[in-house]
Amino acid sequence: MNVQQHQPERSGKISAITIQGFRNLAHIEQLQLPQLSVLIGSNGAGKSTLIRFFSLVGSMLRGQRLQEFVLRHGGGDDQLFMGAKQTPQIQANIQIQSEQGRHDYTFELSYNPAQDSLYLSREAVRFVPDPSDLAPWHELPMPARESQLVLASAEKGRVDHSSALIVNLLQRCATYQFHDTSENAYIKKPWDIEDCAWLRDDGGNLAAILYRLQHSDAKRYQLIVRQIQRVLPTFAEFVLEPIHGKVALRWRGRASHKSFGAHLTSDGSLRLFSLLTLINLPSDMLPDVLFLDEPELGLHPHAITLVAAGLKRLSHQHQIFIATQSPHMVDCFDVENIIVAKLTNDGATTLNTLQRSEYQQWLDEEYQLSDLWLTDVIGSNV
Repeated sequence: MNVQQHQPERSGKISAITIQGFRNLAHIEQLQLPQLSVLIGSNGAGKSTLIRFFSLVGSMLRGQRLQEFVLRHGGGDDQLFMGAKQTPQIQANIQIQSEQGRHDYTFELSYNPAQDSLYLSREAVRFVPDPSDLAPWHELPMPARESQLVLASAEKGRVDHSSALIVNLLQRCATYQFHDTSENAYIKKPWDIEDCAWLRDDGGNLAAILYRLQHSDAKRYQLIVRQIQRVLPTFAEFVLEPIHGKVALRWRGRASHKSFGAHLTSDGSLRLFSLLTLINLPSDMLPDVLFLDEPELGLHPHAITLVAAGLKRLSHQHQIFIATQSPHMVDCFDVENIIVAKLTNDGATTLNTLQRSEYQQWLDEEYQLSDLWLTDVIGSNV
């Protein structure tokens, strides 16, 4: 099995964002982002919209696919807060902190009514070694149908080093959602054994990933098996047998020698297999920034606790965003990790971090974070 081993340079972390006009994110100003962010809020409050925003940015910088993203998600009008008639433009600023200093990326997407699409009307970068002395923006050629930042990152110079760093980090953002366990889900199909460099965002190539680990990193593979056994005591091991260059996801229980395919596996178990594999992958098989949309879906509370512990451990090396509706998941993290999404009367989403001092009295009285959330103590204070 030919697997290219590489250790990408870790670029830094997304430290703050400003977003104006993207879907229901009408006015998000300088939202400070921790290394591990847990987004909570009611249905429709806008938790997942922040994740979709970074999917948009990734599409812009990964193969210049802005137009593809817009078309796939309903057209340009649907990307704008309350439509193009009210909001003709999306404005955004992303700040990335590295050991060298701060790297800012800003862009504006304007509406093209003739094609119901968006185009870049502004795109600029700057390097800020000292926040007290802001450098001027380096403006990229505009207007443009696709991002020009990738081209700028190939040039040489101090600002262009920032362009390369920004591209390297934002291109490698990945959103994982292991919800699709339908009959036609990819995770239930035999998969090309060579497709094992990265775990796909839907877990479709899980069998190929596990096969790679089984043969090239046995200790890590056994760790995944042991963690699954902590939640599913009847689980014994995976049965990964390549046939004509493809491998299917199968496993064996402790009580029988019979192996079971993905079609005979519960939805929650398939999601658990994917999540525990993801959080135990080696660093060079993971992106710099991971987004997980409702990872708790279908999981037992004990499994949620195990996954949350793994995500906390993983956040020491990778920046992580979790959108969740699970009180149990929320209780696994600290006040400083929480970002509250709330919908205002005009349909806009607010995103707010929490200050421990505002809730310390409640926490001292042994209230859980979920107690404060579900009784609207958190919601009323932001």
